[in-house]
Amino acid sequence: MPGPMKCAIFDLDGVLVDSHPIHLAAWRRFLEAHGRTVNQRDMEFVLEGRKREEMLEHFLGPVSPEQAESYGKEKDVLFREEAKSISTIAGVREMLEQLSAASVPMAVASCGGRGRVHQLLEQLNLRKYFEAVFTGNDVKDGKPDPAIFLAVAKQMNVLPSQAICFEDSVSGVTAAKSAGMKCLGIAEDGRKDSLVQAGCDAVVPNFVSVSVSDLRKLF
Repeated sequence: MPGPMKCAIFDLDGVLVDSHPIHLAAWRRFLEAHGRTVNQRDMEFVLEGRKREEMLEHFLGPVSPEQAESYGKEKDVLFREEAKSISTIAGVREMLEQLSAASVPMAVASCGGRGRVHQLLEQLNLRKYFEAVFTGNDVKDGKPDPAIFLAVAKQMNVLPSQAICFEDSVSGVTAAKSAGMKCLGIAEDGRKDSLVQAGCDAVVPNFVSVSVSDLRKLF
Protein backbone atom coordinates (compact mmCIF):
# COMPACT_ATOMS: atom_id res chain seq x y z
CA MET A 1 0.00 0.00 0.00
CA PRO A 2 1.28 3.49 -0.77
CA GLY A 3 2.42 5.40 2.30
CA PRO A 4 0.67 8.58 3.46
CA MET A 5 2.95 10.89 1.46
CA LYS A 6 0.67 13.61 0.10
CA CYS A 7 3.13 16.43 -0.59
CA ALA A 8 6.81 16.86 -1.49
CA ILE A 9 8.55 20.12 -0.56
CA PHE A 10 11.89 21.12 -2.05
CA ASP A 11 14.43 23.65 -0.88
CA LEU A 12 16.08 25.42 -3.83
CA ASP A 13 19.79 26.00 -3.27
CA GLY A 14 21.75 22.76 -3.11
CA VAL A 15 18.59 20.65 -3.50
CA LEU A 16 16.98 21.58 -6.82
CA VAL A 17 19.87 23.58 -8.24
CA ASP A 18 23.62 23.33 -7.83
CA SER A 19 23.80 26.97 -6.85
CA HIS A 20 26.11 26.95 -3.82
CA PRO A 21 29.32 27.90 -5.67
CA ILE A 22 27.48 30.70 -7.47
CA HIS A 23 25.70 31.82 -4.28
CA LEU A 24 29.03 31.98 -2.46
CA ALA A 25 30.75 33.88 -5.27
CA ALA A 26 27.97 36.47 -5.42
CA TRP A 27 27.95 37.00 -1.65
CA ARG A 28 31.75 37.26 -1.58
CA ARG A 29 31.70 39.92 -4.31
CA PHE A 30 28.89 41.81 -2.57
CA LEU A 31 30.51 41.78 0.87
CA GLU A 32 33.95 42.75 -0.41
CA ALA A 33 32.37 45.64 -2.33
CA HIS A 34 31.07 46.84 1.04
CA GLY A 35 34.43 46.56 2.76
CA ARG A 36 33.77 43.26 4.53
CA THR A 37 36.64 40.76 4.58
CA VAL A 38 35.21 37.27 4.06
CA ASN A 39 36.47 34.08 5.74
CA GLN A 40 35.50 30.40 5.57
CA ARG A 41 33.12 30.66 8.54
CA ASP A 42 31.29 33.50 6.73
CA MET A 43 30.86 31.27 3.68
CA GLU A 44 29.47 28.44 5.84
CA PHE A 45 26.89 30.87 7.24
CA VAL A 46 25.87 31.83 3.69
CA LEU A 47 25.03 28.18 3.00
CA GLU A 48 22.76 27.84 6.05
CA GLY A 49 19.69 28.84 4.04
CA ARG A 50 18.69 31.86 6.11
CA LYS A 51 16.63 34.86 5.02
CA ARG A 52 18.51 37.61 3.21
CA GLU A 53 17.67 40.21 5.88
CA GLU A 54 19.17 37.97 8.55
CA MET A 55 22.32 37.47 6.49
CA LEU A 56 22.71 41.19 5.82
CA GLU A 57 22.43 41.99 9.53
CA HIS A 58 24.90 39.22 10.36
CA PHE A 59 27.52 40.68 8.04
CA LEU A 60 26.79 44.41 7.98
CA GLY A 61 24.98 45.13 11.25
CA PRO A 62 21.47 46.62 11.56
CA VAL A 63 19.93 47.56 8.20
CA SER A 64 16.69 49.40 7.50
CA PRO A 65 14.02 47.78 5.28
CA GLU A 66 15.00 50.26 2.54
CA GLN A 67 18.67 49.32 2.83
CA ALA A 68 17.81 45.62 2.80
CA GLU A 69 15.80 46.12 -0.38
CA SER A 70 18.63 48.04 -2.05
CA TYR A 71 21.31 45.59 -0.96
CA GLY A 72 19.12 42.69 -2.08
CA LYS A 73 18.81 44.10 -5.60
CA GLU A 74 22.57 44.67 -5.73
CA LYS A 75 23.24 41.08 -4.62
CA ASP A 76 20.70 39.70 -7.14
CA VAL A 77 22.49 41.47 -10.00
CA LEU A 78 25.73 39.79 -8.96
CA PHE A 79 23.95 36.44 -8.66
CA ARG A 80 22.49 36.75 -12.17
CA GLU A 81 25.95 37.46 -13.55
CA GLU A 82 27.30 34.33 -11.85
CA ALA A 83 24.26 32.14 -12.60
CA LYS A 84 24.52 31.92 -16.38
CA SER A 85 26.08 28.44 -16.18
CA ILE A 86 23.99 27.02 -13.32
CA SER A 87 22.66 23.44 -13.48
CA THR A 88 20.28 21.18 -11.57
CA ILE A 89 21.31 18.66 -8.90
CA ALA A 90 21.95 15.20 -10.39
CA GLY A 91 18.74 13.20 -10.82
CA VAL A 92 16.38 15.97 -9.77
CA ARG A 93 14.42 16.18 -13.05
CA GLU A 94 13.82 12.43 -12.98
CA MET A 95 12.59 12.68 -9.37
CA LEU A 96 10.22 15.53 -10.27
CA GLU A 97 8.87 13.48 -13.18
CA GLN A 98 8.39 10.45 -10.92
CA LEU A 99 6.52 12.46 -8.30
CA SER A 100 4.39 14.09 -11.00
CA ALA A 101 3.54 10.68 -12.51
CA ALA A 102 2.61 9.46 -9.02
CA SER A 103 0.29 12.49 -8.60
CA VAL A 104 2.21 13.77 -5.55
CA PRO A 105 1.76 17.58 -5.37
CA MET A 106 5.03 19.51 -5.07
CA ALA A 107 6.10 22.88 -3.68
CA VAL A 108 9.26 24.94 -3.22
CA ALA A 109 10.16 26.37 0.20
CA SER A 110 13.28 28.53 -0.03
CA CYS A 111 14.39 31.40 2.18
CA GLY A 112 15.94 33.02 -0.88
CA GLY A 113 14.50 36.26 -2.22
CA ARG A 114 11.39 35.94 -4.41
CA GLY A 115 13.02 37.38 -7.53
CA ARG A 116 16.04 35.08 -7.45
CA VAL A 117 14.02 31.95 -6.64
CA HIS A 118 11.58 32.48 -9.51
CA GLN A 119 14.40 33.46 -11.87
CA LEU A 120 16.20 30.17 -11.27
CA LEU A 121 13.05 28.05 -11.55
CA GLU A 122 12.22 29.68 -14.88
CA GLN A 123 15.80 29.59 -16.16
CA LEU A 124 16.03 25.84 -15.55
CA ASN A 125 12.45 25.09 -16.68
CA LEU A 126 11.43 23.74 -13.27
CA ARG A 127 8.55 26.06 -12.36
CA LYS A 128 5.97 23.87 -14.13
CA TYR A 129 6.36 21.10 -11.56
CA PHE A 130 5.31 23.12 -8.51
CA GLU A 131 1.84 24.04 -7.30
CA ALA A 132 3.26 26.55 -4.84
CA VAL A 133 6.50 28.50 -4.40
CA PHE A 134 7.24 30.05 -1.00
CA THR A 135 10.26 32.32 -0.53
CA GLY A 136 11.86 34.39 2.20
CA ASN A 137 9.51 37.22 1.21
CA ASP A 138 6.49 35.17 2.27
CA VAL A 139 7.35 34.53 5.93
CA LYS A 140 8.49 36.70 8.83
CA ASP A 141 10.90 34.12 10.24
CA GLY A 142 13.19 32.02 8.06
CA LYS A 143 14.62 28.56 8.72
CA PRO A 144 15.33 27.06 11.27
CA ASP A 145 11.88 28.40 12.21
CA PRO A 146 9.28 26.00 10.73
CA ALA A 147 6.99 28.83 9.52
CA ILE A 148 7.74 28.41 5.80
CA PHE A 149 6.99 24.67 5.87
CA LEU A 150 3.80 25.12 7.87
CA ALA A 151 2.68 27.79 5.38
CA VAL A 152 3.27 25.37 2.50
CA ALA A 153 1.32 22.58 4.22
CA LYS A 154 -1.60 24.94 4.82
CA GLN A 155 -1.65 26.11 1.20
CA MET A 156 -1.34 22.55 -0.12
CA ASN A 157 -4.09 21.40 2.29
CA VAL A 158 -2.07 18.58 3.84
CA LEU A 159 -1.08 17.72 7.40
CA PRO A 160 2.62 18.33 8.16
CA SER A 161 2.95 14.60 8.89
CA GLN A 162 1.89 13.89 5.28
CA ALA A 163 4.73 15.93 3.76
CA ILE A 164 8.34 15.15 2.97
CA CYS A 165 10.98 17.88 2.69
CA PHE A 166 14.25 17.79 0.79
CA GLU A 167 16.94 19.84 2.53
CA ASP A 168 20.71 20.28 2.46
CA SER A 169 21.33 22.50 5.53
CA VAL A 170 21.08 21.99 9.28
CA SER A 171 18.72 24.96 9.58
CA GLY A 172 16.48 23.50 6.86
CA VAL A 173 16.39 20.05 8.44
CA THR A 174 15.67 21.58 11.85
CA ALA A 175 12.78 23.59 10.36
CA ALA A 176 11.31 20.55 8.60
CA LYS A 177 11.47 18.33 11.68
CA SER A 178 10.10 21.12 13.90
CA ALA A 179 7.16 21.33 11.51
CA GLY A 180 6.52 17.60 12.01
CA MET A 181 7.54 16.55 8.50
CA LYS A 182 9.72 13.79 7.11
CA CYS A 183 13.05 15.05 5.77
CA LEU A 184 15.47 13.60 3.23
CA GLY A 185 18.88 15.25 3.35
CA ILE A 186 20.79 15.98 0.15
CA ALA A 187 24.50 16.12 0.98
CA GLU A 188 27.87 14.65 0.12
CA ASP A 189 29.61 12.57 2.78
CA GLY A 190 31.42 15.54 4.32
CA ARG A 191 28.14 17.12 5.47
CA LYS A 192 26.07 13.99 5.98
CA ASP A 193 26.71 13.59 9.73
CA SER A 194 25.55 17.10 10.61
CA LEU A 195 22.23 16.53 8.80
CA VAL A 196 21.72 13.18 10.55
CA GLN A 197 22.40 14.84 13.91
CA ALA A 198 19.83 17.52 13.04
CA GLY A 199 17.19 14.78 12.71
CA CYS A 200 17.14 13.83 9.01
CA ASP A 201 15.26 10.60 8.28
CA ALA A 202 17.86 9.66 5.65
CA VAL A 203 20.64 11.35 3.65
CA VAL A 204 21.64 10.80 0.01
CA PRO A 205 24.26 12.63 -2.11
CA ASN A 206 21.72 13.43 -4.87
CA PHE A 207 18.51 12.09 -6.44
CA VAL A 208 20.08 9.59 -8.85
CA SER A 209 19.38 6.48 -6.76
CA VAL A 210 16.12 7.64 -5.11
CA SER A 211 12.62 6.52 -6.16
CA VAL A 212 9.14 7.48 -5.06
CA SER A 213 8.79 4.08 -3.40
CA ASP A 214 11.94 4.85 -1.38
CA LEU A 215 10.32 8.07 -0.18
CA ARG A 216 7.10 6.30 0.82
CA LYS A 217 9.11 3.89 3.00
CA LEU A 218 10.18 6.82 5.20
CA PHE A 219 6.59 7.25 6.43
